[in-house]
Amino acid sequence: MDMWMEDVRRRLSRHNQILFTRESPCLQELLAQIRRQKHRTLVLWAFRCVERPLAILRAHHPEEERPQQAVALCRLWAAGEVKMPVAKRALLQAHQVAKELSSPEDTALCHAVGQACATVHVETHAVGLPVYELTAIVRKYGLEACERPVEDRIAAYLECLCTCAQDVDADGRCWAAFLLDDSRPNKEQLLAEKQKHGFLPRSDSRPRSDSPA
Repeated sequence: MDMWMEDVRRRLSRHNQILFTRESPCLQELLAQIRRQKHRTLVLWAFRCVERPLAILRAHHPEEERPQQAVALCRLWAAGEVKMPVAKRALLQAHQVAKELSSPEDTALCHAVGQACATVHVETHAVGLPVYELTAIVRKYGLEACERPVEDRIAAYLECLCTCAQDVDADGRCWAAFLLDDSRPNKEQLLAEKQKHGFLPRSDSRPRSDSPA
């Protein structure tokens, strides 16, 4: 069994709700790529990747509109058309939906949506999308049948990130001023440097599900 599956098995045995973290072996290649990207590249990537969790949530809960509303408002935030407080209230509602659902799969998908939206605020939320979406995949398929779906999804993340890096500034796409400032360091890279030098325990580096900051 792959190392990442052993890690997930341990988390399942401890009844952890979240089955992946920044330290998950299967996410290290993706994290290395995330650390190299512009902030707006990660925002574009998050919005493209979140379409799959949104589609599943629409199918499972067609009457529930808060996750879709969160993404719509955070797209406007990224474009500079609404301010952070408006978008923040909406993305927190995506996390609130998670608290109201009984399905572990759908709960994780709602948190994935919230993390994707929060990527507009800071790069460290980008990895939260796969952390929660991959958790949802394991909840859906079970440990013994999840290996291929998880690895296929990670491959899709990597392919999508490569595409986003190439076309993030194409086609006259509009971005908020703070996302156009390439002088600001990638916060995910800064986090990795702090961990490397012992300034931040690895246990403190898990994406939070209840805050965009």
